[in-house]
Amino acid sequence: MRVSEVIEAVDTHVCGEPGRVIVGGVVDVPGDTIFDKMVYLQNEADHIRKCMLREPRGYPAANCNLILPSNNPAAVAGYVIMEQVEYPVMSGTNTIAVTTVLIETGMVPSHEGMNELTLESPAGLIPVRAEVVNGKVKHVTFENVPAFAVCLDAELDVPELGKVLVDVAWGGMFYVIADADQVGLTLAPEEAGDAARIGEMIKAAAQEQLQEPVHPLNPEVRGISIAQLSAPPMTPEAHRRNTVIVSTGKLDWDRPSTWKSVLDRSPCGTGTCAKMAALWAKGQLPLHQDFVHEGILGTTFTGRLVRETLLGDVPAVVPTLSGRAWITGTAQYVVDPEDPFPNGFTVGDIWSHVPR
Repeated sequence: MRVSEVIEAVDTHVCGEPGRVIVGGVVDVPGDTIFDKMVYLQNEADHIRKCMLREPRGYPAANCNLILPSNNPAAVAGYVIMEQVEYPVMSGTNTIAVTTVLIETGMVPSHEGMNELTLESPAGLIPVRAEVVNGKVKHVTFENVPAFAVCLDAELDVPELGKVLVDVAWGGMFYVIADADQVGLTLAPEEAGDAARIGEMIKAAAQEQLQEPVHPLNPEVRGISIAQLSAPPMTPEAHRRNTVIVSTGKLDWDRPSTWKSVLDRSPCGTGTCAKMAALWAKGQLPLHQDFVHEGILGTTFTGRLVRETLLGDVPAVVPTLSGRAWITGTAQYVVDPEDPFPNGFTVGDIWSHVPR
């Protein structure tokens, strides 16, 4: 078979969340920093994201990462994060997936025991510690970018739901966070469909009714792009339970039957950091205390706030996040020159009708 493009990838899941890591087929892209490379991919080479995440090579719950060389001598590698409707500058699950793939495939040197390395994400340098036992990555802990609260207990008027109180916080993405009991949910697995729809409605209301958040150090990073519902835990070792709602397209209030979103299968890394930042801002979570966050599958991440800082004049806190990934397969993805769907496709039965 003649092919015009071959992409080599390693598939993983991180506490249930699928994450594909591209390890070959894209040598490098222009840009001095990984943020610059992300912008180039978004504007000039978005076909890679579409090819990997849309059908027939992808599906709505998938995430993808592209490993690239870093120009920063402190970093062993860089990575660009690709999701269904955006390029997040940071992702916890994807950082854990990338670390696991780099070590277990031998792309970076490692040894038994604790390994320390630094990766460059679009958000900046990410220090990582990975525990290796018999060549397997058993545990990954990384220091995330500083997290901060934007607003607390803001009141939204959500169609069909009424008044809902929310926090908005940054943990690597801007999250709108609402307690699930306000909308009659406990975040049990059988509530997944309702949680996805309600979370999307809350996000849309927040985008319309709240002032757009802007990162104080990078004005190109702005806007609430993701929602989180929070509830009491269902297992004794956890402190909170959450689910994060990931859009597969643009919400159209006039066509509610087309709303399609998926839930993060993991406890969500940046979502955990955003939740910790909101709790810290409310005086409910001190430094140096473990925060065990449970996802809808019952898997957990452990977060910890390690120090306070300032982003310009914005009070912030530096979190760490711990979790684990498992490699599920390897593949070579190809695009035949006669393939009618080189950039993939979406269909309205499981995808939103306005994908990007």
